[in-house]
Amino acid sequence: QVQLVESGGGLVQFGGSLRLSCAASGFPFSSLSMSWYRQVPGKEREFVARISNNGGSTTYADSVKGRFTISRDNSKNTVYLQMNSLKSEDTGVYYCNCPWGKDGSWGQGTQVTVSS
Repeated sequence: QVQLVESGGGLVQFGGSLRLSCAASGFPFSSLSMSWYRQVPGKEREFVARISNNGGSTTYADSVKGRFTISRDNSKNTVYLQMNSLKSEDTGVYYCNCPWGKDGSWGQGTQVTVSS
């Protein structure tokens, strides 16, 4: 059974930093790319970042390039999202995603709130 458990969200001031973690189990973690998405109420879930299975390739949404860094530790089955220089528009629920299963798999999300 696939499990993705996000943690590390919280309230942070404008310009601050947070590091999100996603602990994965139930699928061949080191064989798959992993992604982070985010969603705010009333809007569709949007792509934030993706990392290849071995960490050698990363992709970012334009809105977070240069501020966010995705990484992974395959020995711990964990993917991270380091978020720096946070802005109000980064507020939302952040979800971890893996392309396993018919429609992919999602965690429960972790709330990030950036105060101005």
